[in-house]
Amino acid sequence: MRVEITGKNIDITAAIRDRITSRFEKLEKWQVALINPHAVISEEPGNKFKIEAGVMIPGAKLIASAEHDDMYAAINEVGQKLEKQLNKQAHKGEARRASHAELPAEESESEEVA
Repeated sequence: MRVEITGKNIDITAAIRDRITSRFEKLEKWQVALINPHAVISEEPGNKFKIEAGVMIPGAKLIASAEHDDMYAAINEVGQKLEKQLNKQAHKGEARRASHAELPAEESESEEVA
């Protein structure tokens, strides 16, 4: 998978690239086509790292961001947020069908004896 990674005020090392790519690869277990995955890493004042990531899937766009003192913790948090959104999109149809399902009719009428 090819992930576009942009660094603002920070150099993108091989370890950072591997971590971000592995987080996006975890999204592939949902068997949904990931279109144009991208991540932006920036170092904010106060030694905080801000990660913004986005990916398109058929029918939706997933966007997540996280800010943390530890860059790898921020990457993991963004990955978890994207996975949660992807899970919600994957089960959206099931949730809708379940909420509109008709309740089965009670069989008490047929059990009455005269």
